[in-house]
Amino acid sequence: MKFICGVDVSKTRLDACIEPGAIFESFDNDAAGIAALAAFCRQHQASLVAMEASGGYERRAFLLLWEAGVPCAMTNPRSVRHYAEAMGVLEKTDRIDAGIIARFAKAKDLQPTSPPSPGQQRLKALVARLRQVTDDLTVQKQRRASLLDNAEMLASLDEVIALLKRQSRSLEGEIASMIDDDPLWSQLAEAWRSVKGVAGRTVARLMADLPEIGTYSNKAIAKLAGLAPIANDSGKRQGKRPVRGGRSSVRSILFLVAAIASRYDKSLAEFHKRLSAAGKPKMVIRIALARKLLVRLNAKAREARAIYANAT
Repeated sequence: MKFICGVDVSKTRLDACIEPGAIFESFDNDAAGIAALAAFCRQHQASLVAMEASGGYERRAFLLLWEAGVPCAMTNPRSVRHYAEAMGVLEKTDRIDAGIIARFAKAKDLQPTSPPSPGQQRLKALVARLRQVTDDLTVQKQRRASLLDNAEMLASLDEVIALLKRQSRSLEGEIASMIDDDPLWSQLAEAWRSVKGVAGRTVARLMADLPEIGTYSNKAIAKLAGLAPIANDSGKRQGKRPVRGGRSSVRSILFLVAAIASRYDKSLAEFHKRLSAAGKPKMVIRIALARKLLVRLNAKAREARAIYANAT
């Protein structure tokens, strides 16, 4: 019999439930509590720990459990909630949620989610911080533009802007060094930069937030990014096929880059023109261009990975 431990994660607590058997225990969300959770799983022969993505509060538990030799899997909170409602469980407490996560993992036959390498973790953290600094810099520049002749406030804003610019340059340098020093990443970067409009920040975002690129089919990678149309048909009715879910950080950068690339790339420009001539809405065109660009980048990543594999 396969035992699965579902864990409901919060900032300070890890509520665990092993199914079958509904064996419940609660732990602190710190190193000592996670070690106790690992011992709890081994004691009850749990072959997998399943937890939801909880805004980052799950990361430490996920990594430390793997280090302790306890396989873990991540799942989407919305999928778990829909499963609970489908099973008639409308109540919501930490204890109930932990049990539902375990039952969902068993029904879904969740497989362990391999932890990212230390390099991948650092790259993701650097890219996330660069995005924060860039957003803050935009806000500060907007605030400065709204001031007219307040010298004291202008000087204060200029000081903050200068600091953010220094941090931005430093982060960009760290990210570029990481990519250049890794043989596979440098191969991927070279392949992607052959597409007009794809610059260093796009390369970094893809490597940090879509590390699976080049290992999935075009359809699967588009779905992972939230750019795949979802069927909405019933009988003779053929409904509109929306896109939903996926990784918003990847999607947002692809929207921007696809719009730029379509100005210089002949095939993308013609594709844009055909969709416009067909009367497609602007958002549909935007999504289609981003998906077409992603498929192209996925193909280039597949080729780069093959070259790297043959070279090693």
